Formats: sequence, C-alpha cells, structure tokens
Amino acid sequence: MEKRPREYLRVTQQDSERIALLNIPRPQAFYCFYTEFNLRGIRVDRFQPGSVTCSFTVPPRLTDRNGNLAAGAIAGLVDVIGATLVYNKDENLNVSSDMSISYLSMAKLNDELEISGKLVGRKRGYRGTLIILKKKATGEMIAEGRHSLFCKPTSKI
Repeated sequence: MEKRPREYLRVTQQDSERIALLNIPRPQAFYCFYTEFNLRGIRVDRFQPGSVTCSFTVPPRLTDRNGNLAAGAIAGLVDVIGATLVYNKDENLNVSSDMSISYLSMAKLNDELEISGKLVGRKRGYRGTLIILKKKATGEMIAEGRHSLFCKPTSKI
C-alpha cells in the first residue's frame, strides 16, 4: 500500500533519535560557509575608503538551472560587499536594515563581472551603499543594489 504524502514526510521518534546522535562540529568564530561559498574567486581590483571595485567570474556553483547567475547569489554579493564598505573595526556589528536590488540583465556561466561599490551616505548610525554589477566585456549592467546598514554608535562616555 502506498503512503500518503503526510505519512511519508512525518518524522518518527526513531528519526529524531538518529538526528540527536549526530556530532556536528561547530565552525570557528567568524566563519560562514555561505559567505565563503558565495565569494570564493572574487578579486579586489581597487579599494579605498568608501569605494571598492572587484572582478568576479561566474562559477557553476552560483548558476541557476538555465546557466544564469542566480538572483540569490547577486543578493549575497550586494549584501557582503555593502557590509564590507561600511566595516570599521572600532565599531559594533553592522546590521542590514534595508536592501533593494534591481535585476536588469543576466550573467551567464564564465562571464567576467566587474562589481563596483561605494558608500553613498552616512547619518548617525545609518550608512547607505550602492553596488553595481556589470559585464566586463560589454559594460552591460546586470544588477544595481542599494544596501542600508545600521551600527549602534559607540558611547562617547
């Protein structure tokens, strides 16, 4: 007799006990699998306070089933590069408060991209960044991302 989907997907007590016995090692501090997965292969071409330019070749691990750079990978690049622009070792952790991305074109597997980011504004604890992804060969814009972050200001006491 064939099981119904709910019965098939139901987690049994035996399944729960098996999962509880797994010994999953904890990653080291500040290690993030997703960030490493998303950023592996990125090259910083130019960096100065408030501005960064990078090169990136679209790898197979970040493509969708049609061979295009996945929208989630673009969002991840906007997130990490925006956070990098506002990073200050003397400040507390920055938290994303808003991220908006306009997807304008597609990048295919092995396309060489230029990713430019700049800090466009700062007011109290808020910072705004603009990240642009373009194809290096044609200059065609792939996406434009705006990323706002908040950092709790350090005490002046």
